[in-house]
Amino acid sequence: MPSNKKQSGRVAIYPGTFDPITNGHLSLIERAVQLFDHLIVAVAENAAKRPYFSHDERFELVRECLKEMRTIKVIQFKGLLADLASEYRACAIIRGLRAVSDFEYEFQMALMNRKLARNVETVFLMPSLSWVYLSSTIVKDVAMNHGEIRGLVPAPVASALLKKVKNSK
Repeated sequence: MPSNKKQSGRVAIYPGTFDPITNGHLSLIERAVQLFDHLIVAVAENAAKRPYFSHDERFELVRECLKEMRTIKVIQFKGLLADLASEYRACAIIRGLRAVSDFEYEFQMALMNRKLARNVETVFLMPSLSWVYLSSTIVKDVAMNHGEIRGLVPAPVASALLKKVKNSK
């Protein structure tokens, strides 16, 4: 993707904390790249969350996992998602839904983003059935309790997470 913010074609943004990125996230990314010309994966700094990995670590892990995908640009951001969407001239924000319990929060966020950036639609995607149960929180919990995480996250994430768990003892 071009480095400037005025790329041609349909641009979508997939924001997230990605603490860490999982195979469920990758499933959504694979779906989104089929729908849009360019996808920006925006690694968020969220003051309300206390991530296990730093913002820079999460950014590097996401970038490593997506380095082969040419239509994807990985960025770091903080602030309003609607502002980011306007800055990159995105037509859509990608959000994942795993269960009905995700919908209420995501629906509220979609409505607020529509109010702030009227020309940006929120597109809800579901991961493949094999990842519906998966979340970053579950992966971290399994890793911290010495469970097997390979197959739930990309290899670079598994290595980084296992190393971090080992070093936190």
